[in-house]
Amino acid sequence: MAHGQHFLQIPGPSPVPERIQRAIDRQVIDHRGPEFQALGHDVLAGIREVFGTSGPVIIYPASGTGAWEAAIVNTLSPGDKVLMAETGQFATLWQKLASRFGIIVDFIPGDWRHGVNAAAIAAKLADDKAHAIKAVMVVHNETSTGCLSDIAAVKTAMGSHPALLMVDTISSLGSTPVRHEAWGADVTVSGSQKGLMLPPGLSFTAISDKAIAASKTNTLPRSYWDWSEMLTFNAKGFFPYTPASTLLYGLKEALAMLREEGLENVFARHQRLAAACRAAVRGWGLEILCQDPKVYSPILTGVVLPAGHDADNFRKIALEQFNISYGAGLGKVAGKVFRIGHLGDCNELTLMAALCATEMTLQLAGVPHKAGGVAAAMSSFTDENKKLRLSA
Repeated sequence: MAHGQHFLQIPGPSPVPERIQRAIDRQVIDHRGPEFQALGHDVLAGIREVFGTSGPVIIYPASGTGAWEAAIVNTLSPGDKVLMAETGQFATLWQKLASRFGIIVDFIPGDWRHGVNAAAIAAKLADDKAHAIKAVMVVHNETSTGCLSDIAAVKTAMGSHPALLMVDTISSLGSTPVRHEAWGADVTVSGSQKGLMLPPGLSFTAISDKAIAASKTNTLPRSYWDWSEMLTFNAKGFFPYTPASTLLYGLKEALAMLREEGLENVFARHQRLAAACRAAVRGWGLEILCQDPKVYSPILTGVVLPAGHDADNFRKIALEQFNISYGAGLGKVAGKVFRIGHLGDCNELTLMAALCATEMTLQLAGVPHKAGGVAAAMSSFTDENKKLRLSA
């Protein structure tokens, strides 16, 4: 029977810190009263900094999938053509969702081991002389693979093409820089349960003036997802329907925690954790799913098991023996990989415990590996700490 702390080492939902739990654990309030209005103004303003925007960020009571749908129904029309890149499972799911609305998706094939190919996007748009492509839709951090795409490069590849740029930052927001305005993005979507350290239940959508203009002329129907009504109410700190008020109190606390640590320090911490995790994987002699070091994710690391070894069986043994959960392989890599999350409320000791469990499980599961992965991660941390002390 499991005892002690459960280690939730999946790449989201991530563990919810006690401060946020306490902030959420409160009586609901009048969502039309002055106390809520102050909360609404607070979180609607505060979330902008994390997105890197001075413009509006819309908050829906929904998962990130809701923000995906809102992005589509507010900007596109049936028969519109969009360009997407197959970076992994979540890009594939977004492609399927768009197709259900009658959107024609040009899906650039990928091997699930690299980020977005900006050159391929540039070539597609260069051929689109009639500007039939209405949007370029890309996933920033592909949670199924551990690849972090270069969104600035995608925007550069778009050149002067008038297509909207839509970015999925569901697993990257709050863990690595998201630059909605600097990227020149028009729609940037995210969710509450990853780097923001909240339970699932809130989705976020940063939108540009260009996206708002598109929402005034597109023809897909919407009611719940309508941006215009949300923007009207949000201007006064309210929402057009009953909001998830207790989660919004949690969001206020999460934003305070990020500000206290400092966003740049948050991002640097995630990079340290990711580097140590990759050092461990290399120390075991195993393969990292992402094959391009330039786009290694600071949020998670995908680990490829040798042929003939079932990653789901590995995860089962780890859960039963050490009370730890890893992310499953999804889609094309199901059963072949497991994913170690190192995001949100995670520090060096949390990750070291997870890596110790990983090394022990590799042995119990009979997975061929070398000893020393945990030691390599420790060296990564101590070497980094020495550098920090010397530079202080």
